[in-house]
Amino acid sequence: MEIVTHLINDTIEFYKWTLTIADKRVEKWPLMDNPLPTLAISTSYLLFLWLGPKYMKNREPFQLRKTLIVYNFSMVFLNFFIFKELFMAARAASYSYICQPVDYSDDPNEVRVAGALWWYFISKGIEYLDTVFFILRKKFNQVTFLHVYHHCTMFTLWWIGIKWVAGGQSFFGAHMNAMIHVLMYLYYGLASCGPKIQKYLWWKKYLTIIQMIQFHVTIGHTALSLYVNCDFPHWMHYSLICYAITFIILFGNFYYQTYRRQQPRRDASSSSKAGKALSNGTLNGLSKAANGAVAMGSKEEKPQENSGRRKRKGRAKRD
Repeated sequence: MEIVTHLINDTIEFYKWTLTIADKRVEKWPLMDNPLPTLAISTSYLLFLWLGPKYMKNREPFQLRKTLIVYNFSMVFLNFFIFKELFMAARAASYSYICQPVDYSDDPNEVRVAGALWWYFISKGIEYLDTVFFILRKKFNQVTFLHVYHHCTMFTLWWIGIKWVAGGQSFFGAHMNAMIHVLMYLYYGLASCGPKIQKYLWWKKYLTIIQMIQFHVTIGHTALSLYVNCDFPHWMHYSLICYAITFIILFGNFYYQTYRRQQPRRDASSSSKAGKALSNGTLNGLSKAANGAVAMGSKEEKPQENSGRRKRKGRAKRD
């Protein structure tokens, strides 16, 4: 028990020490005084992931079409605002794309960068609504590990970024990601408009490709910063590289399973509907489809068996 108490006390003392080197400009901004509100929001999100499907289990899914249109296009404007603010402020402050230390001064351009990064952090909290809408619409298959991991960690970890390094090298990843989210929410906003628009949305898979490119660029940019010994917390650089690698693995697996997985060749000799149904079930990798195909197959095979028996009985009578 003494060991646990000692560990807790050391953690508290370490946290108090880190506050002495935190960014004083943001400490009075909403959610930035201490981590408890951010952790409470993330905990509520995880709690909803557990209780939401239970609540919706015996209920009809919500349509939310108008809500989704407003939400997605609002996120387009928010992310474009963040992108624009970071681009303009970084340009005015003559930021370097190779190595840019954090300037904790009250220079208007530096405060503008910090403000845009704070809005980027807030946007990650708003994005929790992506999951809420999936669950309310009973799109449970969309709530994957990648989806939850991405949303929960981005909002929680960016609190650390804003608290200690609201500027400098931090602008690069947020700047790039905000632009990608403009395209992503534009896609979802258009998709929410209905089938007349959806048939023209052929570029969904390219969003995943762009996201994976983003992670590779992030690793390259961070590695270059380490190579030139940039005056930015190195532990954040190493953490960012590890974090980006996890996304490359998860998004790469998603892309492979969704777009690149080789489909087995169908048996040319199998011309029956049952054979086609079984083949489709195998290709899609969906147990329900496979079960449906088996059911179809069994229904069509039984008449053939019965006809065979009738033929044998007929031959027996003639013999």
